[in-house]
Amino acid sequence: MSQDAGIDSGLLSPVRAGTPAEAAVADQAWVQAMLDAESALTRAQARTGTVPGPIARTITETARQGLPDVRALALASRETANPVVALISQFRAAVAARDEAAAAYVHRGSTSQDIFDTAAMLVATRALRIVHADLLLTAGTLAGLARTHRDTAMPGRTLALQAVPTTFGLKAAGWRHLVLEAADRVQALLDPPLPVSLGGAAGTLAGYLEYARLEGGDPGGEYARVLVEAFAEETGLRPALLPWHALRVPIADLASALAFTAGALGKIAVDVLSLARTEVGEVSEPGRPGRGASSAMPHKRNPVLATLIRSAALQVPALAGALTQCLVSEDERSGGVWHAEWSLLRECLRLTGGAAHTAAELVQGLRVHESRMAANLDLTAAQITSERLGVVLAPVLGPSEARSLLTRACNEADEAGGGRTLPEVLAEVPEIAARFSVQELEGLCRPDQYTGLAGALVDEALKSR
Repeated sequence: MSQDAGIDSGLLSPVRAGTPAEAAVADQAWVQAMLDAESALTRAQARTGTVPGPIARTITETARQGLPDVRALALASRETANPVVALISQFRAAVAARDEAAAAYVHRGSTSQDIFDTAAMLVATRALRIVHADLLLTAGTLAGLARTHRDTAMPGRTLALQAVPTTFGLKAAGWRHLVLEAADRVQALLDPPLPVSLGGAAGTLAGYLEYARLEGGDPGGEYARVLVEAFAEETGLRPALLPWHALRVPIADLASALAFTAGALGKIAVDVLSLARTEVGEVSEPGRPGRGASSAMPHKRNPVLATLIRSAALQVPALAGALTQCLVSEDERSGGVWHAEWSLLRECLRLTGGAAHTAAELVQGLRVHESRMAANLDLTAAQITSERLGVVLAPVLGPSEARSLLTRACNEADEAGGGRTLPEVLAEVPEIAARFSVQELEGLCRPDQYTGLAGALVDEALKSR
């Protein structure tokens, strides 16, 4: 068996396989983030005068020299329920190899959750930056599609059936709106930054204070504030008002933003899947050799990008719900609740990151088939404008009679099997023929002339952001 046996290669999660977000949350990235947190803590303690500056530099240099055996850490974590304990042991040995005296200052006063939670915030921040950039790229492309197709008429569909005409520009503007809403939620987690975690064994910072006292200081609340602020500056995160070992607000905030983002991208995906159906054919995905190939049917080119995005959109909200449930955490530190977050958070980050990366590719190459949209508008033989006719005929015939007559006319047009259009049927009704010519009825039944405020709504949407 390969030495990589058991390693998650993304085989069952192609939406994130090979994407930047996947690399940002890989095992190696988590280990490096934990080492980054450890070295940042030492530098913060050096700034408060409780760790010698040269020792902080030695620890920082060691943290940057390379990663330990990640698989060995994973196996060792079965004995301690988290990977930090084994990591600190290996890291301390690596520091001692450089400077034996410096090893005593590694992880001073800290606890596993301080390091892991801070690392989680670093990993999340790095992944969120990737997601945010892809969302902005997608939104920019959608703005172009909305502008180009501002007046491109297409069938609006409700409950899976043609309803009244709309425009593809309005649909693209709606997609863009969702993407920008997602980008706002992601940005809110980046500015201000996510918080560091610093609480010590039970959220009192007692260990940090005791080591500071050991160095001859007289620490108190002011020392703790300065230490937390220094730690935040060294990591690029923000200070937390209180230790949050059992107050899992940052995790819940991440869950909410990631679930919304995946869902917003999922809306685009399901629309593309529907519009790309053979019978509809109004859009198609960007193609390249081999993409979308079927193992059995040579004629098929499946909409794989939308499929991948939708797969993520169906998974992330469920995972995010489980993450939010971790708010129900007992005591000052939990047994099992904290531990349950790790894979859930990573999966949410990499699925959402994969979906955002894929969405950018999808919309950049999306092909819009205007002629097919026009053809589909003709499928109902002008019945798609029956709402408009109902409004126009109501003052002439009365609302109830107008609706009843239009229903009979639509049924007659249907029975004609496309041989007669709705205007032709209506022109044979004496009450209507007395007031409207066939040409006037045909004008009222033009789908591209009954798109309401679609164009103006597109303009407003594009001006608003």
